Amino acid sequence: MLESVGLGAQDQEVYHALVRRAQATVAEITHDCHLPATAARRTLQSLVGLGLATRSTGRPTRYVAVSPDSGLEALLRERERELDGVRTHIRALMDVYRANTRFAHPGELIEVVSGRDEVNHRWVQMQQDTRGQMRGFDRPPYAAPRQHAESNPIELHMLRRGVKYRVIYDTSVLDLPGWLEDVTAGMRHGEQARIHADLPMKLAVSDDRLAIIPLLRAGDSVVTASYLIHPSPLLDALVALFEALWERSVPVRLTAAGGDPATGSEPTTGGELTRDEERLLTLLASGATDKAAGRALGWSERTVQRHITKLMRRLGARTRFQVAMEATRRGWI
Repeated sequence: MLESVGLGAQDQEVYHALVRRAQATVAEITHDCHLPATAARRTLQSLVGLGLATRSTGRPTRYVAVSPDSGLEALLRERERELDGVRTHIRALMDVYRANTRFAHPGELIEVVSGRDEVNHRWVQMQQDTRGQMRGFDRPPYAAPRQHAESNPIELHMLRRGVKYRVIYDTSVLDLPGWLEDVTAGMRHGEQARIHADLPMKLAVSDDRLAIIPLLRAGDSVVTASYLIHPSPLLDALVALFEALWERSVPVRLTAAGGDPATGSEPTTGGELTRDEERLLTLLASGATDKAAGRALGWSERTVQRHITKLMRRLGARTRFQVAMEATRRGWI
C-alpha cells in the first residue's frame, strides 16, 4: 500500500509494528517482525531517515513512531513534487517530439480508434490528460451510454481542477431527455456553453495538442470509431474552426432548472427577464423549434407559444426573428 511513497515491504512491516507499539526497541521489533536484529536495526534507522521515526537517547535505544498523518503526508508531498517535476519534463520532451515529428511522419498524424469501448476510453483519457482547456462541438450520437442522462463526471472533476471547458451544442441536443439539466450542472461548475444550429461535426480538442472526431456515416446511432488528430496543420484548422463558430454561437444562460412554466415568475438577477423567459430566448436565438424548446424546458408547445406571444408584445416584435434581435440589442441574450 505504501510503496508509492517509497516504502518497501520490510519498511512497511516494521513501521506498522512501531505504530502499534508507539515506541519500541530493536529487540521488540525483532520479535514482532521475526527479523534478524541487524535487519531490524537497519530498517528502523531507515525509517528515521525517512522522517517516520525518531530515536531516543536513553538505554536501551528506543525508536518512537512519528504520527502517520505527519510523516506519511510529508513523504506524499515529496512524491507529488517529484511527479510534478516529471510532468514538467514530459511536457518539455513532448515539445521537442512534436517539433521534430510534426511533418516527419504524416501517416502518424491521424490515428483511427475502433470499437465503442475503446473510443470511450480514449475520450476519457483525453480529458484526464488536459491541463488547460477542452473545446468541443457536442451533438448526437454518443459513444458512452446515457451520456446526456447525467452530467459527465470526468468533466466535473476536471473543472474542479481548474481545466476550462468551452462547448458548443448543436440544436439537435434539445431533443435529448435530460439535456437541460446536464448542461446546467456543468455550467454551475464553470462550463462555458453556447448553442448553434447545424454544427458541421462532433469534435473535441484538448490543449491544442489532440483532437478527436467521431467517424460517422449516415444513419449511425452510436459512435464506434473515431479519428485522433495529433499536432499538425489539420489540428490548427480545427481549432480555428471552433473559435470562429464560438464567436457566432448563442451563449447559454440557463441559470437554474425548473420554474413555473405557466407564469415564468422566477426573476433573474437583472430583474428584466424571468428565468423562463431567459431560457426561452436563448433557445429561440439558437433556432430551436417550439417543439424542441418545449422538450428542453418541460413545457407543452402551447405553453411555448404563449410565452413567445408575451415576449413579442413586450418587445414590440412581429416575428420570432425580431424577438431574438431585439433581445440581443437589449443585452438579454
